[in-house]
Amino acid sequence: MTQPVLVVDFGAQYAQLIARRVRECHVYSEIVPHTIDADELARRNPAGLILSGGPASVYAPDAPTCDVRLLRLGVPVLGICYGQQLMTSLLGGEVAHTDVGEYGKTEIAIGEGSSVLLDGLPEQTTVWMSHRDTVVQPPDGFTVTAASETCPVAAMEDPEDGLFGVQFHPEVAHTPRGREILKNFLYTACDVLPSWTPLSIIDEATDAIRRQVGSEKVVCALSGGVDSSVAALLVHKAIGEQLTCIFVDHGLLREGEAEQVVETFRRHFQVELIHVDARERFMTALEGVSDPEEKRKVIGTHFIRVFEDVAKGLGDVKYLVQGTLYPDVIESGSSTAATIKTHHNVGGLPEGMRFSLVEPLRNLFKDEVRAVGMELGLPEEIVYRQPFPGPGLAVRIIGEVTPERVEILRSADAVVRSELHRAGLDREIWQAFAVLPAIRSVGVQGDERTYAYPIVVRAVTSEDAMTADWARIDHEVLERISNRITAEVKGVNRVVYDITSKPPGTIEWE
Repeated sequence: MTQPVLVVDFGAQYAQLIARRVRECHVYSEIVPHTIDADELARRNPAGLILSGGPASVYAPDAPTCDVRLLRLGVPVLGICYGQQLMTSLLGGEVAHTDVGEYGKTEIAIGEGSSVLLDGLPEQTTVWMSHRDTVVQPPDGFTVTAASETCPVAAMEDPEDGLFGVQFHPEVAHTPRGREILKNFLYTACDVLPSWTPLSIIDEATDAIRRQVGSEKVVCALSGGVDSSVAALLVHKAIGEQLTCIFVDHGLLREGEAEQVVETFRRHFQVELIHVDARERFMTALEGVSDPEEKRKVIGTHFIRVFEDVAKGLGDVKYLVQGTLYPDVIESGSSTAATIKTHHNVGGLPEGMRFSLVEPLRNLFKDEVRAVGMELGLPEEIVYRQPFPGPGLAVRIIGEVTPERVEILRSADAVVRSELHRAGLDREIWQAFAVLPAIRSVGVQGDERTYAYPIVVRAVTSEDAMTADWARIDHEVLERISNRITAEVKGVNRVVYDITSKPPGTIEWE
């Protein structure tokens, strides 16, 4: 794999964002904890290091720190916010708590001398600040390259030793020239090439898969979502007929999705696909179940049983494909026991059904997975498919799941998605869907009194689903959604729009 630029995490809310921004510059990046040993870090042969921001003060007794040898490995180091302050403290400079902090957009003045990091930027530049502590005296050998009205060292560098620091956040969108600053660090200071591209990702992934599985059989629990779809196609590209995909249709998918999965993988890509129609089994198992957690357990248990029956019929299978992404790895650590992720319906496979995992996406962020999917030829409908829970429509039905209620929700959800597509809002909205509550209300339709369900429309904008804001959809679009649902979906006489953000609410309704 290409030499990485490693992000040393000091508890920053933006650590993942830094790594993503580096990758957007087509340079491979990973996140490592600040506790990493310098020798271990050196063994990873980084092209450069970025010390992240963090909420602590460097002079606090329990402040996170790092081995000072990280700054003397002979590779360029960029300190961002807390990272700059820690670099200063470790190298003998001075950091102080100021009476006036800087939060939000701030103007900095770039000095007249040459600067590796700020090369090409105008003398007055807008950046995003978030600090109260600041560097007041840089270490020996450093030159101050930028300052703001209240921050005497907004940027500093010692190009001879390859050390750079900025008090602001170049990784956020609110620093308009931030990407140029990162590119200066990557391409000039670190001297790396922009070679991390979808094609290089595919080449490296397929080589790794072949080395891992050899001539063994591999199975994949295919959901039709972008993660499992891209993972399946990467493995198929690498080993062809050694892969068998198992698609369990539990009857809780959105309109047209089961047919699309079969069409795409079996007919278009000629992937060996076993399509299991288990709709009746799941509907029967869900009778009388209204608790949301119990629904998940029922669906997960039956998914395991169906998957187990099919997999056993394939003979000696040693490997299971899982669409683990890099954020999963960061949050939960690497896994060694074989489990299918809970949002793919399963909490874990039974004892006696043990696989070694094939995780071709474990180094990728979601946007990179989508780029690889497009390069592999996946239809846009799958590549840009919105997040969808493994238990499907069951978690968007409040109360008992019945065939009648599933059909009502599926039809209403199709209207929501088609009208947002018609309005060109597919890419703007992170997630949009319909919810069917377990209540009815009085209405009037065709001069007749009705007693029918309401539909709740939920649409949010987000970057990573950790937080989300309700989408400000044009009223005319909402009107079309409401009119169509009440006219076309039998059993519905009212449509409401959820304007709750996360927090305090969640994105889903279960």
